[in-house]
Amino acid sequence: MKVGGGWVWRLLLLSSLTVAIAAAHEREPELDVSDDDLGLDEEELKVLMAEDGDEEEEEATVMDEEPADETDEMATDSNVTFQVMYKTPVPTGDVYFAQTFDDGSLDRWQLSKTMKEDADEEISKYDGKWAVEPLKLNKVPGDQGLVLKSRAKHHAISAMLDKPFVFKDNPLVVQYEVNFQDGIDCGGAYIKLLSDAGNLNLEQFHDRTPYSIMFGPDKCGEDYKLHFIFRHKNPLNKDVEEKHAKRTDVDLKKFYTDKQTHLYTLVLNPDNSYEMFIDQSRVSHGNLLQDVVPPVNPPKEIDDPHDSKPDDWDERAKIPDPEAVKPEDWDEDAPAKIEDPDALKPEGWLDEEPEFVSDPNADKPEDWDEEMDGEWEAPQIPNPACETAPGCGEWKRPMINNPQYKGKWKAPLVDNPNYQGVWKPRKINNPDYFEDLQPFRMTPFKAVGLELWSMTSDIYFDNFIITSHKEVADRWASDSWGLKKLVASSNEPGILAQMRLAAEERPWLWVVYTMIAFLIIGLTVLFCWPKTLGYDYSYKKMDASRTSIEEEQEEEEEEEEEEGALLNSSACLF
Repeated sequence: MKVGGGWVWRLLLLSSLTVAIAAAHEREPELDVSDDDLGLDEEELKVLMAEDGDEEEEEATVMDEEPADETDEMATDSNVTFQVMYKTPVPTGDVYFAQTFDDGSLDRWQLSKTMKEDADEEISKYDGKWAVEPLKLNKVPGDQGLVLKSRAKHHAISAMLDKPFVFKDNPLVVQYEVNFQDGIDCGGAYIKLLSDAGNLNLEQFHDRTPYSIMFGPDKCGEDYKLHFIFRHKNPLNKDVEEKHAKRTDVDLKKFYTDKQTHLYTLVLNPDNSYEMFIDQSRVSHGNLLQDVVPPVNPPKEIDDPHDSKPDDWDERAKIPDPEAVKPEDWDEDAPAKIEDPDALKPEGWLDEEPEFVSDPNADKPEDWDEEMDGEWEAPQIPNPACETAPGCGEWKRPMINNPQYKGKWKAPLVDNPNYQGVWKPRKINNPDYFEDLQPFRMTPFKAVGLELWSMTSDIYFDNFIITSHKEVADRWASDSWGLKKLVASSNEPGILAQMRLAAEERPWLWVVYTMIAFLIIGLTVLFCWPKTLGYDYSYKKMDASRTSIEEEQEEEEEEEEEEGALLNSSACLF
């Protein structure tokens, strides 16, 4: 029996599909969540893989256990096969400030009672409302945060640190969570580290209150920012100037629009280096001496403000050639356009017919007063007689470019023998020059505050921590933000919903989806469409010399083709 190569490939394809379908039916859904992914230990994160048949047994086991501490909560989701044990995080190292809001209290925080300067009286009050609430989506029972509740209002709230932070030998690590629960139109979610001034009064906290550092997200229009601003004091005149870190190269839009909780971290080191992280991924880094605007240190030399350019200073690199002479045949008066001498009037041109005529169907309005409105004239319409003619009225030759036109003559330019270059004032020593090689040692701070205006409400803040150790902040994040991330991941939509959401943000993805769909359809037709067997039912005159063996071979080949087509169709059904 003769076996064709195409039949073999079809058989292999059918076998592969059969194995894949069988494996898909036998495979159970799995959720692989390791402690290393979020940095959680067994006491803080318990991921229990359980089938539906084991749920009752699990509940019975929980009932037999001793009651947990009041701060412990079990976060469950009926749509997933795991459970998360939440416990209010506790700092594991030395910290200057830590706040979770899980106790539902704002006792530590002070609302501002003052008014914003340089604002209309109606909106100058810091009367925006704050509340302690759980998240709207992806809640972790027992976990709460600080929520900005009012839109189009000024908000100001602050709290003292456990101890002031002094910029000396230890790094500064600032970290907190933000969730734009309703998206964000225009507003910020940044924090200010309020300078340790002797007269700091949190009840009078406003936009002009001195701060050492401002850090966090801010958005207005389509401008998505992550601020890092520090205030530097001039060692000579004691003036304070804001220094802005360079902008990130990362597209920040998704952090403002996905309604997820994101973790913002600033690390500032005594060697003047800094790093900014979102969700523990670095989005920007630099140095306070090179990567801020305006720069910390002024230039050593500046232009002499009293220097002026001499009257005879020649800055012309090229000048008209003084020896050039206008050619005798150069006609400056020649027009740029002339009538085409070769043009001919089209046949059938109606010279006597005007292009427009009075509308014969128009009637004078009844209220027309010739004494007031003047003599009435019918409105003009295109002449109907011109519709079938090439044109009406006086024929004029079309205009063309004048080949003799040269325009106004100008002498060609040559190098200026007296060229002295572009004049610049001389340099002098900068009288205001200073060199501060340790801008890290800025003004100490002793309070943290949020002074915000937002056109969107329900901005969620949580789990503030200020420390000198990145590992302490990471541990704090794993005990808090890590659980939020785990719950949010378990509630993410399926692959089709994610593809749709991605295409809504990037419409060009619809083109990609369409191309992939056509590719799949094309491959399906190519490999799965049954071939026409082409049976020949007409009776033929058999050659008397054909042997019975040849007849049997033909019958076997026809049977093989028929079986191959049936197998091919079966593969498509799978």
